[in-house]
Amino acid sequence: MYICFLLCLLGIFLTIPLLSLSVEHIKLQEKYGIEQGRKIGEILGIISGWGFFIFWIGIWISPQPRFIIPILAYMITIPFLNTPTTALHILIFMPFFIIGFWFGIRGVKELSLKVAETRRPERVVTTGVYSTVRHPQYLGGIFAHIGISFLLSALYSLLVTPLIIAIIYVITKKEETELMREFGEEYNRYKKRVPMLFPRFKKHGGFDMEL
Repeated sequence: MYICFLLCLLGIFLTIPLLSLSVEHIKLQEKYGIEQGRKIGEILGIISGWGFFIFWIGIWISPQPRFIIPILAYMITIPFLNTPTTALHILIFMPFFIIGFWFGIRGVKELSLKVAETRRPERVVTTGVYSTVRHPQYLGGIFAHIGISFLLSALYSLLVTPLIIAIIYVITKKEETELMREFGEEYNRYKKRVPMLFPRFKKHGGFDMEL
């Protein structure tokens, strides 16, 4: 019953080396030449990025034990998934998913879909949602993961949330190491000004973000 879940989790781990290699733009260019190194990096970025995302979805939908919070436990079947859930789980899902979707879409819009896929920025983006967090798409993914785990009542998916956050942290650290090599002091100033994943709270309350 749990083989599919374990395989998807293993798949995520297997994509990490490819993700790490795809952001080593300078190293790839030195080894293969500027144009060839650029193409190899972009291909690796697309393969590893989409692979990571597909395995992540697999974690959500894999057969696994279901959990129910015994509050507002009126059972509802999700039509397109044929999966039973509860009213409370749907109420928890909605804000997490909406926030996650907002961060993810705004991140792609500000960066462009091509850069989001290939992980090859031409400049340091500091506007829009990137003035709030340095990695809005990963933040959006974390929120979506929690929300979808509740929607599907997927116990193992919810339990591995700390592991997912740790994996994302490792990936972001690698990406930022390479961004520092490419953009130097400009990116270092950006790092000092803007948090990595979680927005800061203003002193008067609320997130320090542009709406």
